[in-house]
Amino acid sequence: MSDATVYQVVVNDEEQHALWPARTAPPAGWRVEGFQGTEEACMAHVDRVWPDIRPLSLRRRLAESAAGTGQASGLADDSAAASSPVVDR
Repeated sequence: MSDATVYQVVVNDEEQHALWPARTAPPAGWRVEGFQGTEEACMAHVDRVWPDIRPLSLRRRLAESAAGTGQASGLADDSAAASSPVVDR
């Protein structure tokens, strides 16, 4: 039996994506992303537009840490960060 359900891609404030039946309003905290189709088409779309599945807040913390702000690294003071070697990859 073929699934004739049409799905829509929904996204939340953390930029996490999910599929939701197109005839149903998205759940609280989610908004319609704009793509709809079969489950397979929606999954392929999500794979293209959401390659990094980490939540937005985690990606931001890691970016701050990589930028040397020390906010996400847990360093107690700036002197330890200043004496640490910087590795350029």
